[in-house]
Amino acid sequence: MRLYLKLSQNTEPIHFDYQYKLTGLLHKWLGENSLHDSKSLYSFSWLKGEYHQQNGLNFEHGATWFISFYDNEIGTKLIDSIQKDPSAINGMAVEEIVIKQDPEYTDKAYLPAASPILIRDYSTNPNGNYLTPQHEDTDKLLTESIKNKLQFAGLDYEIKVDFDKTYTRAKTKLIDIKGIKHRANICPVIMEGAPEAIQFARNVGIGHLTGCGFGALE
Repeated sequence: MRLYLKLSQNTEPIHFDYQYKLTGLLHKWLGENSLHDSKSLYSFSWLKGEYHQQNGLNFEHGATWFISFYDNEIGTKLIDSIQKDPSAINGMAVEEIVIKQDPEYTDKAYLPAASPILIRDYSTNPNGNYLTPQHEDTDKLLTESIKNKLQFAGLDYEIKVDFDKTYTRAKTKLIDIKGIKHRANICPVIMEGAPEAIQFARNVGIGHLTGCGFGALE
């Protein structure tokens, strides 16, 4: 399930590193839940519709934001909570909720990133080395990450994930979350495998820290 939210204009500037606020907003709506402590089987995009000002971001015409879940029951609970309390961040509020069911896939899909994709290699560094599409092991680790989520969900499907190495506008972005700086990638991915696995990956996101707003896919 994917929910598309239409948010009203902000009443105060939004800092460029607002990602952690979306995480807090999501968990405010969900209330007491185990999502903080379990492997994240959900993902959410960044806000769309902003323009930059010297002191932050402004959404003069409002913003759009999507949240995806593997478990439809969580999405249903979220809708109920938003309707009871539509207030969002920096004076914004949810004006509309659109529910879209999962698209049908074949055995290959090309999906742009809706938020930067973060992937780390822990083999030589306990804190993890941040990887880009050019690193040799990046695609292998992206694939391992989504396979771990499939296994956690009790699903036995094959899938392979690669960054699109031909994408000429790929870039990395340094993102600060409460004082910790993370380097993530803005680049489309190519997924091959079972259609159910591709659908699952689109909902839960790819890479690491999807529960903190990384790795969402269009």
